[in-house]
Amino acid sequence: MRLALPLLAAAAVLALAASATATEAPVATGRAVFQRVCAPCHAKGPGLDGSPMLPGAAALATRHQGAVSPFLEERADLSAEVIRLFVRQGSGTMPMFRKTEISDAEIAAVAAYLAASAAAAVKPSASPRPDRP
Repeated sequence: MRLALPLLAAAAVLALAASATATEAPVATGRAVFQRVCAPCHAKGPGLDGSPMLPGAAALATRHQGAVSPFLEERADLSAEVIRLFVRQGSGTMPMFRKTEISDAEIAAVAAYLAASAAAAVKPSASPRPDRP
């Protein structure tokens, strides 16, 4: 009985560690896939032609007129299903991508990465200054 409690505790710690790793794995994979497939058009930064935004971000900025961020990594409203729809069907000048170019599992990983990225981008609001409402 004395041995059972430490073994149970060790098993619980290993299960928690495995759970954290399982949660982190799709995010890391998603980040790598995003960098390879999505970032050339949808990352932050200027275009190679000197434009202030990359073409995908610029198109989203024009389409949404400031209602949502043009940067996918700041968007918390993009579900895996929505991302899959746009990736598979394309939109405007964005081409469609075949399953041989990006798999459904990779799209799900990108969705996990974008959700984590958007959560990290949300900064807690600062305490209001006493001289401002």
